[in-house]
Amino acid sequence: MAKRDYYDVLGVAKGASADDIKKAYRKMAIKYHPDKNQGDKEAEEKFKEAAEAYEVLSSPEKRQRYDQFGHAANASSANGGGYGGGGMNMDDIFSQFGDIFGGGSPFEGFFGGGRQSGGGGRRVARGSNLRIKVRLTLEEIANGAEKKIKVNKQIICKTCDGSGAKDKSSFQTCKTCGGSGAVRRVTNTILGQMQTTSTCPTCNGEGSTILSKCTVCHGDGVVRGEELITIQVPAGVSEGMQLSMSGKGNAAPRGGVPGDLIILIEEVPHETLKRDGNNVIFDLHVNFIDATLGTSVEVPTIDGKVKIKIDPGTQGGKILRLKGKGLPEVNSYHRGDQLVHINIWTPKALSREEREILEKLQNSPNFKPNPGKNEKSFFERMKEYFE
Repeated sequence: MAKRDYYDVLGVAKGASADDIKKAYRKMAIKYHPDKNQGDKEAEEKFKEAAEAYEVLSSPEKRQRYDQFGHAANASSANGGGYGGGGMNMDDIFSQFGDIFGGGSPFEGFFGGGRQSGGGGRRVARGSNLRIKVRLTLEEIANGAEKKIKVNKQIICKTCDGSGAKDKSSFQTCKTCGGSGAVRRVTNTILGQMQTTSTCPTCNGEGSTILSKCTVCHGDGVVRGEELITIQVPAGVSEGMQLSMSGKGNAAPRGGVPGDLIILIEEVPHETLKRDGNNVIFDLHVNFIDATLGTSVEVPTIDGKVKIKIDPGTQGGKILRLKGKGLPEVNSYHRGDQLVHINIWTPKALSREEREILEKLQNSPNFKPNPGKNEKSFFERMKEYFE
C-alpha cells in the first residue's frame, strides 16, 4: 500500500514552519493516542502514521530529502540511505514525546503512565547524531560508490555490554518506583481525587539503580572509540546533498536508541570535465587548420575516451552533444549528456616560413567572413602556392 504524503498526514502545507508541524503532530498525537482509543486498530495506525510523518518533517535534513525525492529516498535505507522514518514501533514513537510534550506522554497523568519501554514508564535514552563529510570523484558520482570510513564516536562499552554495571548482580530494583520507572501521586481536589504520574527522580525512569558501576565506562554504558562504517552512496548525488544512516550515530547510555549518521557530500573537482547539473562539459581546443579541413579527435568522458568527428569548416563556439555521457539522476534511469565546446586555438609564435604562408593566404576570400563569388578559394590559393 502506497504511503500518504507526510504533509497530508499532518494536515499542513508543504511550506509549513517547524512550529506549525509540531503543533499539528501534537494535535494528532492527542486525538489518536492508543490510551485514549484502546482497542481501536485504525486509531493506532493513524497514530503511528502521524509519528512517522513528524519524525521526517521535524528533521531539516530528512525533510530536505523528502521534499526533493519523496518516499523514493527511503527505499535505499537498507543500504544506508533514506530517512530512517519507516517501521517505527511504539517505543520509538513515545521516545519523541520529550520534545513534543516536555517529557513523557501527554496522558501520563490520566491513563496510568502511557506506554512503557520494557516496564511501566521507563525512559529510553537516545544518542546524538553525528555529521561527517565524504569526498567523491566525478566517476564515483556517476557510478555510485561504497566507502568504508572510520568514525570516532561514542560506542557501547564492551566490558559491561552497555549496561553500565560491573556485573549483573550490581543492579537493584529502584526502591522509589519499584522498578516501574514512574511514580504516581494522588492529590485531593474539589472534583475529587486525581492521580498523576511522573518519571521517577531516583532512577531517572530506568526502573533500577546500579550498586557497583563498570570501571571502564563509569556507569555510562558507552565509551569513546572507532567504528568502521560502510556507506553505500547512490549514483547521481551532488555537492551539498545529505544522506542519513539510521542508528549509526553516537551510542546511547545504558542500551538506549543510537543516533543517526548524517553524511555530507563533497565533489572532488575533475581535471578536465565540469559538471552542470546532470550534464558534463568539456572544452575542446582545435587549431584553425583542423577546424577548416576537419579531423577526428579523442575526448575524455566519465566512462573513458571516445573519438568524435570535427566537420570541415567548424566554427568556434559550436557545441557537440554526446548523448547519455553525463551523470545519472538519483533513483532514476535518466542520464545527462556531455557537451563538447569547440574553441579555435590560434598560435602565438610562428616560424618565418609559416608566417610567409599565412601572409600569402591572408587575402584569400575564404579567409574573409563574406568571400566574393569570383575570388579564388582557399584551396586554389594553397595549390598555387605549393606549385
